[in-house]
Amino acid sequence: MQEAPHFGWIAFGPLVLALLATDLILFHRDPRPIDFRRSLQGTAGWVALAVAFGGLVAFTLGANSAMEFFAGYAVELSLSVDNVFVFAVLLRYFAVPERSQFPALFWGIVGALLLRALFIFAGIALINRFQWLIFFFGALLLFTGLKLLREGEDKVKPENNPLVRLARRFLPLTPEFHGSRFWIRRDGRWLGTPLLLVLLAIGTTDLVFAVDSIPAILAISRDPFVVFTSNAFAVLGLRSLYFAIAGLIKLFRYLNLGLAVILSFIGLKMIASPWIHLSIPWTLGFVITVLATCILASVYKPHPGTGN
Repeated sequence: MQEAPHFGWIAFGPLVLALLATDLILFHRDPRPIDFRRSLQGTAGWVALAVAFGGLVAFTLGANSAMEFFAGYAVELSLSVDNVFVFAVLLRYFAVPERSQFPALFWGIVGALLLRALFIFAGIALINRFQWLIFFFGALLLFTGLKLLREGEDKVKPENNPLVRLARRFLPLTPEFHGSRFWIRRDGRWLGTPLLLVLLAIGTTDLVFAVDSIPAILAISRDPFVVFTSNAFAVLGLRSLYFAIAGLIKLFRYLNLGLAVILSFIGLKMIASPWIHLSIPWTLGFVITVLATCILASVYKPHPGTGN
């Protein structure tokens, strides 16, 4: 497996900035709330970009690196659906108006990219130096998989978020939203808006999710370029994914079961890696099969009251 040349890292940074700028210009300049159709188009666009980038990885780094990219992307995208569920809870808890939801999600995703980059490089460095951490991360994923089977929406409690509680205690805040603004100037002083609290809640919540998702992808690849790019494409599509399926998330009744199986599988793969090597095609095939099965089962047998 080849490692990404330096120009790959140099080119990917401006690419991410260009994609973020394009996303901001195409969606945020329109004052209308982002509807299901536009968000579905945006999600399809992000997936198409990830597939195209995977093809570029195959051309420059080889087929194995490309399969690692796609496997990592599939895992991160499936975990991102759970992120969407949490974002829906947060935005509902803070009663965020539709026009104020985009900036909170957009800048929350920018922060998530930076934090995950730090997590990825730190995780790879630690595993390379302390091999026993493989067992710790594997056990963490197994624990998360089992925990996911037992918990539902009540696992998200924004009122207990320590950063949000500190902000409410020490920052001067307005009681009402002011469009897409996080701060406003009133009577000669700066005041935070409720949208600032939403941004803090989204950022800290994604940080918690990164504790699970980063070990999951490190079980698939140790190449920093493959790990970060697959993670980045999954995170970049979160905003469009939220508006596409936030209202439909209840339809996927077997989602938690599927994610639990995937996380447990990857955790076992990580623990057994010193003795058993499971090829990337098998890993990718397993992840796709589990996700497809959960989707089909959810369509065939939805939640009571959501359809036939």
